[in-house]
Amino acid sequence: MKTLLSALTLAAAAGGAAAAPTFNFSFIPGTSMQAQQGFIDAAARWSNLLDDNVTVNLTVGFNPLEPGILGQAQSAQQLYSYDTFRNALSDDIRSSYDTQAVGSLATGSTFNMLLNRTLNSPGGPGNATPFLDHDGDANNAFVRIATAEAKALGLNPAPQSLTHCIGPCDGFIQFSSNYKFDFNPNDGISADAFDFVGVAAHEIGHSLGFISGVDVLDYNSSAPDFYNDDEFTFVSGLDMFRYSMQSHAAGVIDWTADERAKFLSLDGGLTAVAPFATGIVHGDGRQASHWKDDLFIGLMDPTAGMGELLAITPDDLLAMDVIGWDVPAIPEPATAAMLTSGLLLLGRRRDLFRKSTK
Repeated sequence: MKTLLSALTLAAAAGGAAAAPTFNFSFIPGTSMQAQQGFIDAAARWSNLLDDNVTVNLTVGFNPLEPGILGQAQSAQQLYSYDTFRNALSDDIRSSYDTQAVGSLATGSTFNMLLNRTLNSPGGPGNATPFLDHDGDANNAFVRIATAEAKALGLNPAPQSLTHCIGPCDGFIQFSSNYKFDFNPNDGISADAFDFVGVAAHEIGHSLGFISGVDVLDYNSSAPDFYNDDEFTFVSGLDMFRYSMQSHAAGVIDWTADERAKFLSLDGGLTAVAPFATGIVHGDGRQASHWKDDLFIGLMDPTAGMGELLAITPDDLLAMDVIGWDVPAIPEPATAAMLTSGLLLLGRRRDLFRKSTK
């Protein structure tokens, strides 16, 4: 089975909250001081908004990569039983959003979902029709979450070793120095460059837990490579709040790889907060570990344009809040139309990161 190197992050900064995450960096040799400062500035954005006294260890770099690769990234993850994860979320309730989100989770030691494209799909191997997966096996009983998120939930994950990381780490990220970046967002972003600090903050968001195991299903569900449902124990913390109209009707989350609309919901799918991307292979062409593209929902959009200034939005913060991070104040999430104001978009948007899928 192919595993997904999902977006990760780097950063280090003193936060503005009473407590704040500390980001420890290990820089790959050759990473310029300008790039190092850019990562530190990106981390400060999150530290100033989150109220969790944890340490996030990251290996980062800014070096020439192979042609056509803007960047590569990987986040450390760990498997927990569903009831351990749910109980940790319950113990970590700090906001009305947390209360609503935890209240929407299934009780007991397992959860159910809409699923498709598995080897043992009722309609045959790889069938695209969603089916109710409620057999209580591994993928109904475990959640795989980012180790940084686990720290925020007080789960004390074991130190992880990732390829390319310098020592145990929660993530690895590397930008290609072959592309032009603007390292100073304070005066806007040059029309012919990418917002380095914004893109780094985006990747930090992935390492903090803005990930979806749907990408693993999406990448591993094309002939002849199909797998049984219990081989996909990759449901993320964020996936526990991933719904569709069809899954809401069934009272379960939606963990399918297809083009049907999926969205973040805190009340079991009754109310859609913001739409998700649905997958590169079988969905809308964007990784499911992002918001829906071209709606300018937030920092965790899948693409960015040259000249575009990137920023963390209320929807980004709300997602982080309900998966276990403490956000002291979340403005009322805005509509997509409102979020377009203040964004400088010059030219065609580009993928934020090209991530390995091997």
